Amino acid sequence: MNQIRKYMGLVWIALALVAGYYLIVSQAIPKFESPKPEDRIPAIIYAFILTPIIVGGLLVFGYYALIGEYDIYEDPDHHLHIKED
Repeated sequence: MNQIRKYMGLVWIALALVAGYYLIVSQAIPKFESPKPEDRIPAIIYAFILTPIIVGGLLVFGYYALIGEYDIYEDPDHHLHIKED
């Protein structure tokens, strides 16, 4: 199960890159290029607020999963606990 968590870390990192690309290329840039002034506010929100929050959160979550921060180990008394340093 711990190995699956590490593989899922790669999935979260890839999802972060795809989400960032989608938000910038498919959402923000067309809004910035639009001649309508009411499209500027959504473009700014997509580019400077949503993209860093979404991409940063997914990257950090994926990184921690990849390095094994969420691994669960079993002690001799058969109690599960999360790895502590």
